[in-house]
Amino acid sequence: KNSFSSGLTAMEKKLAEYKCNTNEAIQLKLVRFPEDLEDENTTFNPEYSHQVFGDDEVAFGYKGLKILLYYIAGNLSTLFRIEYTSKVNEKFDCVEADDVESKIREIIPPGFCTNTDDFVSLLEKEVNFKPFGMLLHTYSVHNEEAGEDIMYQIYKADMTCPGFREYHERLQTFLMWFIETASFIDVDDERWNYFLVFEKYNKDGATLFATVGYMTVYNYYVYPDKTRPRVSQMLILPPFQGEGHGAQLLETVHRYYMSSPTVLDITAEDPSENYVKLRDFVLVKLCQDLLCFSPGKLMQGFSQEMVMEAQQKLKINKHHTRRVYEILRLRATDMGDAEQSRSYRLDVKRRLIGPYKKKQRELAKMRRCLRPEELTNQLNQIDLNMQHEQLEESFQQLVSDYRRVLERLAQA
Repeated sequence: KNSFSSGLTAMEKKLAEYKCNTNEAIQLKLVRFPEDLEDENTTFNPEYSHQVFGDDEVAFGYKGLKILLYYIAGNLSTLFRIEYTSKVNEKFDCVEADDVESKIREIIPPGFCTNTDDFVSLLEKEVNFKPFGMLLHTYSVHNEEAGEDIMYQIYKADMTCPGFREYHERLQTFLMWFIETASFIDVDDERWNYFLVFEKYNKDGATLFATVGYMTVYNYYVYPDKTRPRVSQMLILPPFQGEGHGAQLLETVHRYYMSSPTVLDITAEDPSENYVKLRDFVLVKLCQDLLCFSPGKLMQGFSQEMVMEAQQKLKINKHHTRRVYEILRLRATDMGDAEQSRSYRLDVKRRLIGPYKKKQRELAKMRRCLRPEELTNQLNQIDLNMQHEQLEESFQQLVSDYRRVLERLAQA
């Protein structure tokens, strides 16, 4: 018996060496020049791979596994290759290695290269690649490293643009690696709008375009003749993150819809924390010059006038306008002044306590139809002291988030 169990652990030890973390194994690149292929600095890795490789984010059966997914910077033509130093053998080790290739093939569109020479010859044709759709906005960002200003452009595209459907299929594969709950959209639904960010760069005296990121927006129909665009996905590719492109993109999208009389306001589907911070910044930047947000009016409290003006002029919905008001009011408030800071705290907490109040009302209803012992259980869950603590905690967290927005605004 003993020899058997020790044999098993040796086997287990051996097999444990054949487990690879897929977030490390997957190597992504956006390639502009042939030398990028050899340059470690151009490689980046996924944040997530659980949607393709399961919650453990592990591929079994290989040592030194590398899953290469290289994209040409503009049109995103793809090189897909798998490399490893050794692989378990079904005959010898009695276990089968994971079929890594078919898992990747499920999410990347067909027509990719499998060898570097084909990929490099495609790279030479990249000079013909031009952005899709209609140019909405051009801006520049000063790049310290290059010591120069780099130009960026934002386009609005749709599926009628030649080649865009295939390009979008390649682009959306990045969602799997960088958005925790990503899903691919139904591109045959014509109510999708696509907004794309490109960088202009030079290569051998020609101007080329590199993909930076994108946003998809769904136009919900609102009876009888309006739409309510809802931001679905937004991704700035990792090599470009932290340079302000997300803010440029969101502001451009707002400005695009602002000019449309049929649009009510813009919402977002299941926004991440980072997206909410970005949106706070962009919306406050857009709203700060509206008359309804002048310091005098902010001090009088949140008003219907703010809701109306933000919606009509900037397509901002009521819920987001309320946050904008709280952020701008914080800027106008002297938090060192006891009276002003008390008034601000009460105003924000009154909004935060809304959900608790709703719960209290539901309990009052239950009280009329529940037996006493069931009721005490329900009531014990909602302890007033805890409410105050939670409320204070939520308030402090909000204020620190709001201050960060105001700091970024001061630098903008």
